[in-house]
Order: sequence, then structure tokens, then C-alpha cells
Amino acid sequence: MSTTAPTRTTLGFFAGIGTVFRMETRQRLRTRGWYILLAVWFVVIGLVAALAAFATGAASGIGQMMFELVIAFVLFFGLLVAPALSANTVSGDRSAGTLAILQNTLLTPGQILAGKWLAAWVSSLAFLVVSVPMIVWAMTYGDVYLPAVPVFLLMTAVEFGIVCAIGVGVSARAGRPLFAVVSTYLLVALLSLGTAIAYGLSFQLVEEQVTVSAQIWPDDPWSKVQYNDAGEAVDAQGKVIEDQEAYLEGIQREQESYTIDPEAYVCGPDTYESSIFHTERITWLLAANPFVVLADAVPARASTGFPAESGIMHSLSEGVRASQAGVPGRAPCLDGRKQEPAAAAGQAAGSNPLWPLGLVAQVAVAAVLVLLGRQRLSTPTRKLPRGTRIA
Repeated sequence: MSTTAPTRTTLGFFAGIGTVFRMETRQRLRTRGWYILLAVWFVVIGLVAALAAFATGAASGIGQMMFELVIAFVLFFGLLVAPALSANTVSGDRSAGTLAILQNTLLTPGQILAGKWLAAWVSSLAFLVVSVPMIVWAMTYGDVYLPAVPVFLLMTAVEFGIVCAIGVGVSARAGRPLFAVVSTYLLVALLSLGTAIAYGLSFQLVEEQVTVSAQIWPDDPWSKVQYNDAGEAVDAQGKVIEDQEAYLEGIQREQESYTIDPEAYVCGPDTYESSIFHTERITWLLAANPFVVLADAVPARASTGFPAESGIMHSLSEGVRASQAGVPGRAPCLDGRKQEPAAAAGQAAGSNPLWPLGLVAQVAVAAVLVLLGRQRLSTPTRKLPRGTRIA
């Protein structure tokens, strides 16, 4: 008589994820606090947009500035809300004694974590959707670079997803909900504030004392003007020009028709000691910052005027690229020698965007935490922390 071993019924991977996702979503939709939180979010983002509109007045061409300001605040508030939506998903069930029920089903630890992460991410995306009316309102002011809009929204959603993954991983590993929430907030603060603080404190490590000189454009009409010790304009022989006002007005007229070439300069003979900072050596510290990732990933259009590119995220991106360029972009005359052209330095920096490195670093942190959390959910468990509820 032959016997066959019983086969264990398995649940498809995506079907299991969908089951956990539906359970988590229904639980969130049943709570009144969820809708109150959405309403508060809408009011806060609306106040930000209204204050920005009031501060800028009815001027035209400020749409890009308002749009980027709203996006920046959406990301800022999202970094505050996403940990609260994700860091209590597993640790809360463990504290309530309901996690063991899920572990005793056909669901695998990976399916449990993936379903809870997806539910937390979709919940955070609901806040982004609620912000859309304010984003559209900002765009009605005009002068918005439309190709950048979907990239802004996509990268904001990606950042929400990464933060939710960090929260779910910490929640699965932590034994108490409070510890999970606080730890997640600390990790988010480390990515957003900690990277900026580390970058600022590292300036003293890359400081260097050098000899610099002023830039002189030989073709610039004002560069030909010479002064005596009394501050009077003199000619080539050092004689004071009689009609100072007429002479300077003529120079001004020449200046108005003169087009300056930023790279057609020479280094002046007078030198002085100065401090420079090799920021190209420490810019990588900002890579994992969510705001830097968002700002650096958005494509920039060619400069067509100040109002079109005066947004806060564009300014952050330009600052990061300037930091990547380092000394050549800030000290064009070192030791009496002309350095690499600033435009070439900026182009070289722009050819190496920082956001892929930051995104990889963020995903790596989230992946490690999720893997550690999955290990904690694996059953059977040989040893449980003191005070852990089973059911």
C-alpha cells in the first residue's frame, strides 16, 4: 500500500499581496481619522498655495515658482505623513495580537510585507491626489515648464513609496509600535536633515588657503578706465580728465552696446589670499536627500528669463550642480592662472546627475530594512522578545 505525502495548498504571490492590500485598505477606509487627515492636508496645502499667491500678487509668469513651492511642501508634509501610515502596520498587528493570525495562513512573510507596503503607499498617494487642485491652481498663473510636471509628480510618488518601505521594514522588525514610529521618523530625518547637516559640517574638512586674483575683461569699456588716488578718472598719461561727467557718460554708452563673453577674461596682476572649499568632494553627502533627489531629477529648460526659473526646486538643483562643479566654478583665477571655464565646469557637473546615486542609496536602505523585517516574520520562531503577544 503506497501513500502519498499531502500537498500543501499555496496562494499565488500576487493574489496574497492583493489579499493583504484589500484588508489594510478596508481597515483604513473604515476609520474616521483617515478622512480627517485628508481634510487637514487639503487645508494646509491650500493655505500654502494661498499665501504664495498673496505674497507674489497678481504678477504674471510666476506659475513655475508657485508650482515648485507647492510641490516642495507636498513632499515635506508627505515625509511627515508617510511614516505614520507605514510604521504601525506590522508592529500594530503584533501589539494587538492579530499578526499571528496572518502568519498562520497561507500568506508568506514577503506577501504580508508587500501587501502592507502597497496599502501604505497607495494611502500616501491619496494625499498627493488631494493636492492636485492646488497644483493646478499654481499652474494657472502660467509660465510652467510642462515637461517637468509629470517628473515632479512621479518622483514625489517614488519618494513616498521609499519612505513607506522604510516604515514597513522598521515596523516588521520593531517589537513596539511607538518604537517603530519614532525610529522611522528618525531615519527620514537622517535622510532629509542629517544629510544637509553633514554637508554643512564637512566644509571645514575641504577648506584650502589659496592665492586668487580678480577677473579682468580687456574689451570691457569700464576696464579701460583708470583712477588716481583721489578717485578721479585719468588718461593713459595719468592726467586728470577735465570733464569727468561727459567722459563717464561716454563710457556708459559704450557699455550699453557691449556684450560680455563670460570666458573672455584674463587674471589681474594683483593677488590676495582667500579660502576656497572643494565642495566637489562632499556633494555626495546630499545624494540621499529626498529634496535633492526630486530637484535634481527634474529636467530643466534653457534659460529664457528669471521668472521662468525662479522656483525653489530649480534653485536647489542649480546649487547642487554648482557644488558638484566645485572650485572651477567659484575661483576662476587661482595663483594668477586662468582655471577651467566655469561653463565647462558646469557642463561637466551636469553630465553626472546626482539623483540616481541618491535613489539607489534610498532603495538600498529600504531593501535592507524590509529584508530584516521579513526575517523577523518568518515562522516558526525559536525565540520571541519578552512581552510579545501571540494571539
